[in-house]
Amino acid sequence: MTQQVRITPLLIAAILLIGVVVYLYLPKEVEEQQQQRPESPVVLYEVKQDQLEITIEALGTAIANEAVMITAQTSDVVDNIQFDDGQLVKAGQILLTLNSREEKAKVNELQINLREAKRQLDRISNLARGNAASEQLLDEQEAKVKALKAQLEVANTRLAELEVRAPFAGRLGIRQVSLGALVKPGDTITTLDDLHQVKVDFSIAEMHLASVEVGQQIAATSIAYPGKLFGGKVSSIDSRVDPITRAIKVRAIVDNPDYQLRPGMLLQINIQKQVLNTILVPEGSLIPIQDKQYVFVIDANNVAHRKEVQIGQRKPGWVQILDGLQVGEQIVAEGSLRLSDGSIIKNVNG
Repeated sequence: MTQQVRITPLLIAAILLIGVVVYLYLPKEVEEQQQQRPESPVVLYEVKQDQLEITIEALGTAIANEAVMITAQTSDVVDNIQFDDGQLVKAGQILLTLNSREEKAKVNELQINLREAKRQLDRISNLARGNAASEQLLDEQEAKVKALKAQLEVANTRLAELEVRAPFAGRLGIRQVSLGALVKPGDTITTLDDLHQVKVDFSIAEMHLASVEVGQQIAATSIAYPGKLFGGKVSSIDSRVDPITRAIKVRAIVDNPDYQLRPGMLLQINIQKQVLNTILVPEGSLIPIQDKQYVFVIDANNVAHRKEVQIGQRKPGWVQILDGLQVGEQIVAEGSLRLSDGSIIKNVNG
């Protein structure tokens, strides 16, 4: 036998009272909670298209355009030094002379003998024309003149070997010899580098081979000169790809008009591969969750909505968006870590 619930006037009054309380107070509390929800201060960014340069980056070491060790060709004592450390010199300029007194005396002797032999040759030639001298005597004198000319040329060559000259224009290094020192062939006197341009050898991945060609412009930077760009161009590309690293060697010629770059310096090379007209957003706007990337998109009511995006290339401070955003949308550039889906934001940059 089931027991029936008796509905009494008192029970009806209690239910009505509860309903009135819920009606009067609950919506107000919810509304107050919504109104009291704090606004999160953020910095917004309007999505737009911009140019993105796709570059190939590599590291290389600077090499002098031309470089030699200055040495003597013969053994002798240093008689005169005509250069300073680090001096800029011209091609053919005398840098150092060795003791040449004996060689100069030999040259003077041969010059005197040659003048006398030529005088005798002229006299015999005049006599031969009048049949007063034999042809044999004339031939002997001509041979003597030729022999003296050859000896004089050898003597002048030996004298020139005692003068050390710059083979090309460039900057000298530190002097390694002193006045009066005995130098021998192979002894380093100083170094000479042609630095109006420098060569840079670097390697690029096999995948970039089709994007590089001889004559292509490059930009080089050095930590020694922050913010300064050195322009140049690709001069040659190796004929082989390294089978181990799958890289290919490239050589570039970099302009160095102020002689700021020195051999041995580490240079960062940037080669422009292509320029894309694409959507770029600040790197700080990305929210990585597992293997996906999200941004917060702001609607007209200043409410943040988390949205997944597909990213592409990066450059310092910026990232390319391949899919997920439209030009003109407002996204959170700074302050996204304080947000959740549905948060109310306050734009602090305007």
